[in-house]
Amino acid sequence: MNKIFAIIIGILIVGGAFWLVISNQIASEESTRQTQSFPAPRASRQAGEKAPDFALQNYNGKTVRLADFAGRPLVINSWAAWCPFCRKELVDFAAAQKEFGDKVVIIAIDRAETRGIAKKYTDELGVMDGMIFLLDPSDNFYQSIEGFSMPETIFVDKNGVIAEHKRGPMDIKEIRAKIKKLLP
Repeated sequence: MNKIFAIIIGILIVGGAFWLVISNQIASEESTRQTQSFPAPRASRQAGEKAPDFALQNYNGKTVRLADFAGRPLVINSWAAWCPFCRKELVDFAAAQKEFGDKVVIIAIDRAETRGIAKKYTDELGVMDGMIFLLDPSDNFYQSIEGFSMPETIFVDKNGVIAEHKRGPMDIKEIRAKIKKLLP
């Protein structure tokens, strides 16, 4: 009887110690979550500011700069192959580029993926005609627009000033309306 009683006491002591360790860890994690602060997202923070400068390579290795498009309205989209919303949006951007022709330049900047991944994705979508696709291996453009969602798009007027910063996906109707606002 004493052996059984000793075993039960041992199990209770080990179980109690385990419970104390786990409950302290949970309390510590909860305290950390409550003290962490994250910056509040700001919609259209950059409207009215100059578009961020960039020098990025296209799929062929040619360096393309923001300055190459001086005096022209731009739509600059930040996308990635892993983004489910980007698939439809890139197709809509390609349609908008065909529709508006040389009145606007649509640039799609891939976020930190290899040329192989980005090109395979855009080839599968059939969106290469007319649009400019750039690679940003360091993800600097996305960071320069303070991106926090996917996709993110800035609409830049002919003076190089951001007219609007759209966070999240758009459909073709919204893309058309925003481009029309950029045109004289």
